[in-house]
Amino acid sequence: MTIDTNRLADITASPIRAATKGEEKAAIAALKDMARAEPRLEGLLPAGPLRDFFVSAFALSPFLRSAAEAAPSMLAELVAQPLEAHLTERVDRARNAWRPGAGEAPPSDAMIMARLRVAKREVAFALALADLARLLDARRTTALLSAFAGAAVSATTDHLLCDMQRSGKMRLADAASPSEGSGVIVLGMGKLGGQELNYSSDIDIVVFYEPDPAVYPDPAAVPDLFGRLLRRLIRILQERTGEGYVFRTDLRLRPDPGATPLAIPVDAALVYYEGRGQNWERAAYIKARPVAGDLAAGRRFLADLRPFVFRKYLDYAAIADIHSIKRQIHAHKGHGEIAVKGHNLKLGRGGIREIEFFAQTQQLIAGGRMPSLRQAATEPTLRALAEARWIDMQTCEELVTAYWFLRDVEHRIQMVHDEQSHTLPTGEAELKRIAFMAGFDDTSAFSAHLSGVLRTVERRYQQLFEQEARLSGESGNLVFTGKKDDPDTLETLEKIGFSRPKDISGLIRTWHSGRYRATQSVEARERLTELTPKLLEAFGGSARADEALIRFDSFLSGLPAGIQLFSLLGNNPPLLSLIVTIMSAAPRLADIIAAKPHVFDGMLDPTLLSAVPDRTTVKTRINGFVAGARHYEEVLDRLRIINAEQRFLIGIRLLTGAIDGEGAGRAFTDLAALVIERALGAVLAEMEAAHGRVAGGSVAIVGMGKLGSRELTAGSDVDLLLLYDHDEDAGDSDGRKPLDPTRYFARVTQRLIAALSAPTAEGILYAVDMRLRPSGNKGPVATRIEAFARYQREEAWTWEHMALTRARAICGDEPLTARADAIVSAILRLPRERAKLAVDVAEMRDLIEAEKPPRDIFDLKLIPGGLVDIEFLVQFLSLLAPEAGGAQPSAGMTTMEALRLHAGGVLADDDRETVEAALRLMTTLSQTMRLCVEGDFEVKSAPAGLVDLLCRAAGLPDARMLEAEIRRLSKAVRRIFRAVVRA
Repeated sequence: MTIDTNRLADITASPIRAATKGEEKAAIAALKDMARAEPRLEGLLPAGPLRDFFVSAFALSPFLRSAAEAAPSMLAELVAQPLEAHLTERVDRARNAWRPGAGEAPPSDAMIMARLRVAKREVAFALALADLARLLDARRTTALLSAFAGAAVSATTDHLLCDMQRSGKMRLADAASPSEGSGVIVLGMGKLGGQELNYSSDIDIVVFYEPDPAVYPDPAAVPDLFGRLLRRLIRILQERTGEGYVFRTDLRLRPDPGATPLAIPVDAALVYYEGRGQNWERAAYIKARPVAGDLAAGRRFLADLRPFVFRKYLDYAAIADIHSIKRQIHAHKGHGEIAVKGHNLKLGRGGIREIEFFAQTQQLIAGGRMPSLRQAATEPTLRALAEARWIDMQTCEELVTAYWFLRDVEHRIQMVHDEQSHTLPTGEAELKRIAFMAGFDDTSAFSAHLSGVLRTVERRYQQLFEQEARLSGESGNLVFTGKKDDPDTLETLEKIGFSRPKDISGLIRTWHSGRYRATQSVEARERLTELTPKLLEAFGGSARADEALIRFDSFLSGLPAGIQLFSLLGNNPPLLSLIVTIMSAAPRLADIIAAKPHVFDGMLDPTLLSAVPDRTTVKTRINGFVAGARHYEEVLDRLRIINAEQRFLIGIRLLTGAIDGEGAGRAFTDLAALVIERALGAVLAEMEAAHGRVAGGSVAIVGMGKLGSRELTAGSDVDLLLLYDHDEDAGDSDGRKPLDPTRYFARVTQRLIAALSAPTAEGILYAVDMRLRPSGNKGPVATRIEAFARYQREEAWTWEHMALTRARAICGDEPLTARADAIVSAILRLPRERAKLAVDVAEMRDLIEAEKPPRDIFDLKLIPGGLVDIEFLVQFLSLLAPEAGGAQPSAGMTTMEALRLHAGGVLADDDRETVEAALRLMTTLSQTMRLCVEGDFEVKSAPAGLVDLLCRAAGLPDARMLEAEIRRLSKAVRRIFRAVVRA
């Protein structure tokens, strides 16, 4: 922010007024005494806005009045100087307090203490008056206080490091800049780290060091050396002298403070955090910032610590830990209700800590995936959450406004006597003092406004955290202790919707007995106990509730740990309905989350069911997740992780009806294309590192089949074709292990296939099918683009040109992909004899029907009039279009797009609409079936929930009507197919 008025002397109206006449008279008398002692202050005595302001300020704050009386010259300098220059000069003076003057000996501890205390008093005095005058707001005040604190700690650190060098205990790289290269890391934590320091705040710091033998002559003595150094640092900063103190200093945020020295080696700290670090420590490090010492080393340390603070997977267990701290605060401080008098603005309900926890918890959950959330300060965090749509803009603005209002009032509480207090007075007279300092006319207006702010914060906080766990459900008792069934519980289970309450009761007692790995820990069982009523009510409302819960039990029994899942479901009730749907309808998805629980991470995205991320957004997410990978295998594993998660989320959107079958096909295909593109980049980089490059070499990947036509399903293979080109005179590649061009690009293809389909602990990306390349399995795995064009023009069979109607270059060198698409388009535009084309298409369909007869009516691909008939019909129309004078075919259209483009003039409108309806229904059904079950769908053995889901997707009441509709449409399609293709 910029300062609206450059000097206090320019005040034109006082924003505050004195609380009582007696205080006002005392302030006027004090001002006159100051003017007698310091003639430069005589200009404050005449009546006017400036005098009114100082009288009110000194009447309301005994601390400010006594500070001015003790040093009238301090006030005179403040009034005379531009405010920014005045503050900047004092911060600079503090930062350089360790430097000796020209020809002087290095300053002693006592001299440093005196210099810092004088600078602190002047800065605190100036900031308080500027804040009360509204020349600065709380944002700027906290930033300047933090800047001064950093300067004071830095100066003290430099002084101590120089002293260590003079005593021969340390070798500094540069005595003129002692901290640089020293390996001594001083991190500001809490509000110091977030640059949000209170007016009378303690400062939290932690100190680490890199035990470099080149820096320390006696490495064994380093721990004791740092212990003495930090005790001196604390004494310099916080010991009270006749000039006051600088900052009370707290080192208790270091690892295991009861058992560790004051300063810890970097490696030991990292081992501690990786192995034993707690969630509260993760929350603390969100705000960590290097404030003194070797700043570059501090940044390196925080970068190494980032995976501990911001987990790669979303971490919902952190919510309960953070909230338990808040509950302990409430229990210890007794702040169960909101009240103005005596209310603790920091720790009480609706207070500053609730806003901070609101922001920090969501940072812990999502910061690993969303770097934009890794903000140290509260306001930027809230705004980043709003931009990421984790919270709505109204919530953001309410909490930002509330935060700075509460910080503003907190500062006024502390300005009265320079005390580190956050509690409002209980007496009316003292509360009036705070109200006047905050610019209100009376305590009633102040109390009303403050109560509204506190209740707003409380409401927003409760929406995130405080959904009180119940040991009974809405419908009655739910008790699962002991060995026998509780009669009331059985009655409640039956009322909820379970047909076998005894079996369900026994199953839940199994959970609570700790027999599963997921429920072995006490904490996991406690979370599950809290969750059980909600879980049962959610499952009880589903069709065939017993079957769904038994499937959930099977899923639970295979989990390696349960606390993450229980915390996630307990804090996000809407996910319960999703998990019920998954367990009742989608065993394939249930198996996925059992094997990879982290796929749930993306389900907390607030836009999950309201919007499908576009290709650019998905690409950004993939690149952001893969960006930190250091080597080839890690790139591929990260691709497998993000691909599994994103496929799962597309499946959830399809399952809940947020997208239809056609939309799911596009989403699955876009994801696959992006993943293949990233994998290809990694493969090419590896090839270049090992074999160099082929002169003029370039690669294009052509997607065939459903990949080309943007119709992939959850279980689809990917049909690929790799095309390449190079300079005509290109020889072997130029790397350490040269290869000729043919072998080079064949190796690229083989590596790409392995990258996509080789199984690892994270699974595979995609099964790869390359049988649609020229000459099929007999042809080379990589094809030079001219050979591809020549083959398609001169040798390809009709079925290969049919396949080309779904071909599309998906990634690779842009000029080469453009050439590939141009070749495909040119081949598709070739004129064809209708009779021969019809014979070839009909013969191919007959061959498939003979070799692969359909299993039943739900084998939607192979039934007469099913998806193969529709695809062949559309491919026939696409290849016939140039001859028939219709629209020119283009590469990579969906089947639906091609049908609408090429059916005109060939199909009657009624027939086209029938084929469209069949395609739409069969696409949605097949997408859903492939998503929910592995392998073939059989209606007799399918989960009850899946059959219901298919009926809902089709808009039909039951399976009998669904089967009838499939028969009706497939017969109509077969009739149309015969009429057009066999004519």
